Amino acid sequence: SYKFTFSTWLKKLSAGLSFHQTLLFSIVGGQGKSIYIDTSSQNDKIYSAEFGSSAYEYDAVLRDTTAWYHLVFIWDTTQGTAANRQKFYINGTQQDVGDTRHNWSQNSAVWWNTPTSSTTYATGIGANAFGHSEGNSYGMYVYLAETIGIDGQDVSISDLGETKNGVWIPKDPSGLTFGNNGYHLKYENASDLGNDSSGNNNDYTPVGMGADHQVLDSPTFGS
Repeated sequence: SYKFTFSTWLKKLSAGLSFHQTLLFSIVGGQGKSIYIDTSSQNDKIYSAEFGSSAYEYDAVLRDTTAWYHLVFIWDTTQGTAANRQKFYINGTQQDVGDTRHNWSQNSAVWWNTPTSSTTYATGIGANAFGHSEGNSYGMYVYLAETIGIDGQDVSISDLGETKNGVWIPKDPSGLTFGNNGYHLKYENASDLGNDSSGNNNDYTPVGMGADHQVLDSPTFGS
């Protein structure tokens, strides 16, 4: 597919960590491709990288450990203008993606919509799909909520969030078409945190997580 959208809410548990926290990971042809937060320089920025090559750095900085962030990446490589092939939003506001837009030639396949059932390729959310875990430079030290992947569809930021009482909050995605490899992880079942509620049954397998990893805190808690 030439179109894929990744949307998730996250809340950092610590700032200034000196390891890569992988948000989204895909193995393509044996090579790892990732979007991650933080690095050894402890600057809390967001990066996009392929193993063995230089990372691209976004301008955004995520340092607040008390608030939820809504991160949305919308890829559409059918666009004639390179700047429109990747769009990135934080809490509903579009951000600069810098040189990362040049990764995507027109009509190139998007990496992130690999089927979860694939044995040749693999994807990871909040973890490195090669099997690395939290704390050894590849896992996420965050809370996640409302994680959504939409495959092959036209999506806008207004499909995923809305402003209520001056605050950006999640929007009910049940009316959206998720596409073949799309998913909706609500994390509502403590014994099955990777359950896909999109109707596609593209479940993810939790690694190193028990029922005690589910918490009441959420982007709409108390609202």
